[in-house]
Amino acid sequence: MMSLYTFLAIPGGYSIILIVVVVLLLFGGRKIPELMRGLGSGIKEFKDATKDDETKKVEKE
Repeated sequence: MMSLYTFLAIPGGYSIILIVVVVLLLFGGRKIPELMRGLGSGIKEFKDATKDDETKKVEKE
């Protein structure tokens, strides 16, 4: 049991391969580009929202 914990606790080559295989099995090869596009657009919207919030704070002062 301890070796399994050590295997999953340290992100290395085998752990990354395991994660990629699980994601491929769950979502399939066709869905992954759509998921990545959605993730990218979500990150972009979050950055834009935080940037807008910072400019509003500067304008108030």
